[in-house]
Amino acid sequence: MSRIGFRKLPVMTAIACLMALSAAQAGELKLATTTSTENSGLLKYLLPKFEQKTGVNVKVIAVGSGKAMKMGEMGDVDVLLVHARKMEDEFVAAGYGVNRRDVMYNDFIVVGPASDPAGIKGGKDVLAGFRKLAGSGSKFISRGDNSGTDVMEKDYWKQLGIEPKGQPWYVNAGLGMGEVLTMAAQMPAYTLSDRATYGAYRAKTGLAIAVQGDPKMFNPYGVIAVNPAKHPGTNYTDAMKLVEWMTSPEGQQAIAGYKVEGEQLFFPDYKGK
Repeated sequence: MSRIGFRKLPVMTAIACLMALSAAQAGELKLATTTSTENSGLLKYLLPKFEQKTGVNVKVIAVGSGKAMKMGEMGDVDVLLVHARKMEDEFVAAGYGVNRRDVMYNDFIVVGPASDPAGIKGGKDVLAGFRKLAGSGSKFISRGDNSGTDVMEKDYWKQLGIEPKGQPWYVNAGLGMGEVLTMAAQMPAYTLSDRATYGAYRAKTGLAIAVQGDPKMFNPYGVIAVNPAKHPGTNYTDAMKLVEWMTSPEGQQAIAGYKVEGEQLFFPDYKGK
């Protein structure tokens, strides 16, 4: 590299920093969240209320929880809304996130063809359902994307001592929840879903709930600001506006008010600092 090239580096770095600061100060907030909050329609309902109140424009990046936290580690986003509690705690403990708060919850369900070829419909024990699924040879689709749903599903198999990978009945999709539900309807197959996304896709897929009501299927969501000490270019001010709003009485009431076909899909869960 020439001396001129070397001299340009500090200037280019300064410009990049100024651009990052400008973006952070311009009122745009980058939210990395799960496909479940996006596919369920919750964010289309919630975020306009927040944007109208604060004037902050939210850019949504919907990926699995694991990828969302990786984006937070890299400083590519400002705030996370995810549902993988163990990974969330590790993210905060490593110094990448601050001010994590419980924000809402729903539950996981096993869904599948209405004909129920595995014979698990009506079950309330998710491990028993998974064991019977494996024994029946009925198709099962895994998210396979390191999302909160995917992590939970893998944990169920681990508890059973079953390794499904490589089995002819086990399909690793690497897709979001809405896409997996569509795929399950077409195949047909069973899958693990959060109740909210299933509710939004139920009419178009025709899938039926097979297993529900097990305490092991509890599905809490957390909101976390990316640590500005790690990534000074992130928009921490507006990130905390979203954290505060989602856990305020107004935000919690808005979460409770979101329904599909009269059914409440998320339940507020903030109990105070």
